[in-house]
Amino acid sequence: METGTANGTKQNGKPVANGGSDNPKGNAKRENYLNWPDYFMAVAYLSSMRSKDPCTQVGACIVNSDNKIVGIGYNGMPMGCNDDEFPWGKTSEKKVENKYFYVCHAEMNAIMNKIVGELKGCRIFVALFPCNECAKLIIQSGIREVIYLSDKNWNKDECIATRKMFDAAGVVYTKYLPTTQKITIDFSSIDWDTMGQEPPTPKKKRELP
Repeated sequence: METGTANGTKQNGKPVANGGSDNPKGNAKRENYLNWPDYFMAVAYLSSMRSKDPCTQVGACIVNSDNKIVGIGYNGMPMGCNDDEFPWGKTSEKKVENKYFYVCHAEMNAIMNKIVGELKGCRIFVALFPCNECAKLIIQSGIREVIYLSDKNWNKDECIATRKMFDAAGVVYTKYLPTTQKITIDFSSIDWDTMGQEPPTPKKKRELP
């Protein structure tokens, strides 16, 4: 257990200078790990890479009060709607030939993909500030906070309506400023075959039948 003192902290009743650790060398935790907000936004961003939208890729990650992920989604066609047959463009004069009538936004999919009974009190991390349609779903689902990365559509009517609804419903919305500017996923960065363990995993004795 850790408690505060005037000169630092105490761990198990023993003072530790400057809040450091009294763990012996080689037994301290790694310091350059992702904080929770960067982690959740990174999950949303990674999810967006699943989107097949050639113009805008958006991901969303819903988190409960225990910092557990309870829903993930990205923008794409509804289930059963072949994404090779439905339109992805947005410039046709015919509305039914544009994507807007068909694509499910990341927030909608994250809410529909939830793995818990309800989302009351949860937060949603999303790459792009929500449109008015997603705002309705966010409010109705009970999500209480929206953390967004980009506000490029801030002055569009859809986002103006979103802010009006969020303000009325008491949903907090915050533009996210990441502390980690770049996160690289390199599957070859960890060589599991040569990585050692300290101390080594003890060999199990074979039990005779």
